[in-house]
Amino acid sequence: MTLSILIWLPLFVGVLGAFVPRALAGRLAVLGSLATLGIAVSFVARFDAGAAGLQFVTDQVWIGALGIHYKLGLDGLNMLLVLVTTIVFAAALVWSAAREWERPRLYYFWFLLAESGVLGAFCVQDLVMYIIFFDLMFIPFYFLSGIWGGENRVAATIKFVIYTLVGSFFMLVGAIATGVLSAAQHGTAVNFTFSSLAAHPLSHTSQVWIFMCFAIAFLVKMPLVPFHGWLRDGYKAMPIPVVAVFSAILSKVAAYGFLRIVLPLFPYATVHFQLIMLLIALGSIVWGTLVAMTQPDSRLVVAYSSVAQLGFITLGIFSLTPTGANAALLQMANHALVTVPLFFVVACAAARAGGSERLADMGGIAFRAPLLATLALITAFATLAIPGSSNFVGEFGILLGTFNSKMPIAFIASVGVVGASAYAIRLFILAMHNRVGPRVTSVEIRPGEALAIAPMVLVILVFAFYPQFGLRRSQTSVTRSVAASALQSGHARYEAARSIVKP
Repeated sequence: MTLSILIWLPLFVGVLGAFVPRALAGRLAVLGSLATLGIAVSFVARFDAGAAGLQFVTDQVWIGALGIHYKLGLDGLNMLLVLVTTIVFAAALVWSAAREWERPRLYYFWFLLAESGVLGAFCVQDLVMYIIFFDLMFIPFYFLSGIWGGENRVAATIKFVIYTLVGSFFMLVGAIATGVLSAAQHGTAVNFTFSSLAAHPLSHTSQVWIFMCFAIAFLVKMPLVPFHGWLRDGYKAMPIPVVAVFSAILSKVAAYGFLRIVLPLFPYATVHFQLIMLLIALGSIVWGTLVAMTQPDSRLVVAYSSVAQLGFITLGIFSLTPTGANAALLQMANHALVTVPLFFVVACAAARAGGSERLADMGGIAFRAPLLATLALITAFATLAIPGSSNFVGEFGILLGTFNSKMPIAFIASVGVVGASAYAIRLFILAMHNRVGPRVTSVEIRPGEALAIAPMVLVILVFAFYPQFGLRRSQTSVTRSVAASALQSGHARYEAARSIVKP
């Protein structure tokens, strides 16, 4: 079985759904997502955690004259993210299938196309193909927001597209320059595969300005402060299952790009801009935490908490330590698994508050809906990284790696951990306890809601008891990713990484 089946199965099911009766479109989409999840599990089961390099490789020349390869592979950097992607999309489609949608066949087509785009972006090992899939996965969200979004969806979608196009432009320029300059400086044919580009590093000057192109693109897509101008309107306009997937997964494709592309290919520029990137991450942690603590809208509490969490992830990556980067990769998976049920809990509370997502209109349903409240409590505790949760392991590793690299920044970032407890507990109490809202009806969790939330909570608990599942499989690949930048920084403590880098 090749990775191509994993990538293209969702799109195939989406196209097939156009020819089935409207009432069956949702069920077919769920079956397709579950089949994709099963295929992902099979790859994880066969993945050799102790092996170095790519596994399950497909490498075909696509456009020989341009040096573009259709190259796929799994290693420690993307294996866990591929698995989490299939889990998240399956949960979102289960949630969607329990509801009525206008033009359901078109809705599920765009949703499944998005899954193919995300899986392709994680699996490809060619820079041009990465950009193609990266942009492909955003196209469905333009339609999902513009057609099925909220009241201000048109303005929000336009803003989102403008930001996305600007980021994509910078990334495209950087990618073309990387391939062309690498070939020119080493006298080789143009080749955009990651392995070839890593073997033919760019000059320091070239790395600096190309790094800025990729950094702008990734920071806009994540987003981090001050590149987050589209977030508030965009997150409010998207339907709940769409925003849940967007916040959980699409932001991780950009963070993954730092590990897969930026650190290995531009090590000098990574060290050169390390402090700036750490300050951006720190600003996002502090700002996102403060806004989430004071936000009256429950959906936006989750949205701004994501900014803070992505700040932590970026902090771990640019600590340039194997410990911090490995914990950041684990935290990408943790945040995705926690964010989806958190958005669903918000939707459940809003449905019981007359459709309002304002925290002031919610509350008082915990004792009449104890199962829903219990699932919400587990998700909230995971969000605040309570000791014993997988999020705690991720944030602890990130801070540990950053303390070893930049102690003052790590110390300030630690405040974000305290802030997370404030906004997570506040969200839970106001949504589930407190006084009963004026239009609140206490109803226990419904089957369609439980089928989407309960399995996600179960996965959160599994990762809480066994975070080593992700850490052990990613350690070697993460160390290789940060090794070049670590050695470039010249610190003695990275001497162990020297054996990882091939001459």
